[in-house]
Amino acid sequence: MTGRFAGRTAIVTGASRGIGLAVAARLAADGAKVVVTARRKDALDEAVERLGGAGHALGVAGKADDPGHQDDAIRRAIRSFGSVDFLVNSAGVNPVYGPMTELDLGAARKIFEVNCLAALSWVQKVHRAWMGDHGGAIVNVSSLSAVRSAPGIGFYGATKAMLNSMTEQLAAELGPGIRVNGVAPAVVKTRFATALYEGREDEARRAYPLRRLGEPDDIGGVVAFLLSADAAWMTGRTVVVDGGVSLTAGGE
Repeated sequence: MTGRFAGRTAIVTGASRGIGLAVAARLAADGAKVVVTARRKDALDEAVERLGGAGHALGVAGKADDPGHQDDAIRRAIRSFGSVDFLVNSAGVNPVYGPMTELDLGAARKIFEVNCLAALSWVQKVHRAWMGDHGGAIVNVSSLSAVRSAPGIGFYGATKAMLNSMTEQLAAELGPGIRVNGVAPAVVKTRFATALYEGREDEARRAYPLRRLGEPDDIGGVVAFLLSADAAWMTGRTVVVDGGVSLTAGGE
């Protein structure tokens, strides 16, 4: 689209589908080489083809919270494309739905490990491997549930609130060479968010002033902006992208 990221390399976690894949596609369209990660190799292979093939993208399969997988993805990014200029922490899990009083604590630990600890580990590792010496930009994918109550996904929202806090702290620690920002979507039409709108999309979208739920590309464009030179004086901010639903009393 613009070529503004030509010569740059991005790692996008959780990018075989949904928001992560939309982010990767936007960065590739803007000229970046993209390393995408997710658990399933077959889904990553399909994503790489969508992103333009092996000359433009690389898929590295593994669990987002596996330190060995993180090391492998970063090593292969540098070996294949020469740098790791951008990191987008898009991987997230929420295997449960319901009130926090009934939350299985084993599931809670897994949500915390993937949504918070894994994101921090990715930042630490890209800092040591490349960004500490060369600079870069990071975006953490948060959620509107981090800043307002979200029945059914309360602990997920709590982990995203921690991620927002981490974004601020990392921005303060890593400047001026590395900018760290976040994006907090409301309900985006992905498989991950199906439980929040399936069977009642018409009802759900009426709460949004823009009268629709989000699409993955809506988030991809904002992430690309935050990584770009257009956001060169922004760090430590988590941008809410929600179709205006947080303006309404009864919104999602």
